[in-house]
Amino acid sequence: TSSFEQASSCDSYTWNGETYTESGNHTIEGSTAEGCSLTENLTLTIYASTSSFEQASSCDSYTWNGETYTESGTYSVESTNAAGCNDVVTLDLTINNSETVNTTETACDSYEWNGLTYTESGNYANFGATAEGCDLTENLELTINVSSESFEQASSCDSYTWADGTGETYTESGNY
Repeated sequence: TSSFEQASSCDSYTWNGETYTESGNHTIEGSTAEGCSLTENLTLTIYASTSSFEQASSCDSYTWNGETYTESGTYSVESTNAAGCNDVVTLDLTINNSETVNTTETACDSYEWNGLTYTESGNYANFGATAEGCDLTENLELTINVSSESFEQASSCDSYTWADGTGETYTESGNY
């Protein structure tokens, strides 16, 4: 007795207790319960599941297969390939974040920041990029205190004690 069978499967197929992972013709010789010769033939087609790997990086968020991601991680999407088997696509994603740096400073007369000299109080912004190429916003809240100068003229006999808080006594004419 002979039997002929055709089968197809994804990745592997088990037939008569044996697992096959490749397409081909397979034959098993045996005997029937009555002791007659038995030949079983299998024509097998194995279709492969597929997988792929992608790597990406983005600033703040990344949209992949209709989904928006805001955190770094490994993500997978499963679907069916043309052969009807599993298709798994894996994404290794790095999310770099934009940054905002706020600084408050007080200076006398002028202040240098990012290569510019400021002489007036105010709020200033500088826009650039992080090392990863994401947006970098630097904000400066600056208070400029202007130095003051005053002029006094005095004359005295023999000595003069200047009431500038130091209590210094001068015995010679001059500018101090």
